[in-house]
Amino acid sequence: MEDRFQRLTEQLLSINSTITAAQARTWVESLWEDFETTRAKGGWSYQGQDQTEKIVTKWISQYGPYLHKYNPSKEKFAHLNKDDDVKH
Repeated sequence: MEDRFQRLTEQLLSINSTITAAQARTWVESLWEDFETTRAKGGWSYQGQDQTEKIVTKWISQYGPYLHKYNPSKEKFAHLNKDDDVKH
C-alpha cells in the first residue's frame, strides 16, 4: 500500500509543483479514501486496490494541476491545502 501511495504522490508532484510533498501525500490519501468510501456507501462491491489506484490516477491526471487552487468551504477539508512544509 505504501508503494502505491508513494507512486501516486510522485505522480501528483510531477504535474503540480505548487504543492508540497506532504500536501501531495494528503491529497492522494484523501482521494483514495473518498473513492473507497463513496463506492462502499453506494453499495458497490469492492474491486480491490488496483481499481482504486486506477481511479485516483485518473483524478490526479485530470485535477492534479489545479489542486493547489482548491478552497474548501467545509472545515473537514481545510487540511488539504495547509502549507506546513517546504516545497519540493
